[in-house]
Amino acid sequence: MKSQNYSTAFTVVQTPEEVFAAINNVRGWWSGNIEGSTNKLGDEWTYRYKDVHYSKQKITELNPGKKVVWLVLDSYLNFIEDKTEWNGTKITFEIGKKGDKTEVRFAHLGLVPEVECYDACSNAWGGYVNSSLRTLITKGKGQPNRKEKVVGEKKAVNAKPVKKKHEKK
Repeated sequence: MKSQNYSTAFTVVQTPEEVFAAINNVRGWWSGNIEGSTNKLGDEWTYRYKDVHYSKQKITELNPGKKVVWLVLDSYLNFIEDKTEWNGTKITFEIGKKGDKTEVRFAHLGLVPEVECYDACSNAWGGYVNSSLRTLITKGKGQPNRKEKVVGEKKAVNAKPVKKKHEKK
């Protein structure tokens, strides 16, 4: 039995060209610190989220309105034993017409159930691709830092001014 790479798909009413532009606007849908250009063939760029995740990608395929492929050149995931588990894997976005809609098919080739990162990484990809990227495509604004913002907002909501007992109203 062949292992199944992590994949997910969704459809939108936007054109393949609009979808392609959103995918290449990585900062608009993936959280963390992204350095380098993310929209030209041969570009190399890095993603870093605190000391938890680092990866360096190279754009190896860029077919406007149809396909984007990133090769992971280097990686570091601090929450698994093999910290470089992503090295040599490929992240693909295939875009195609499905009736009167546009389908986005995402896959992380090499992210299979047998690797330690599968559960955490597939869960994260699911959120970024199906929620943040999809929202960027459909509404023009992704949600790359949704978890961080929720935590920050919760703290702000719970913060109450401290009144001293001897203060008069």
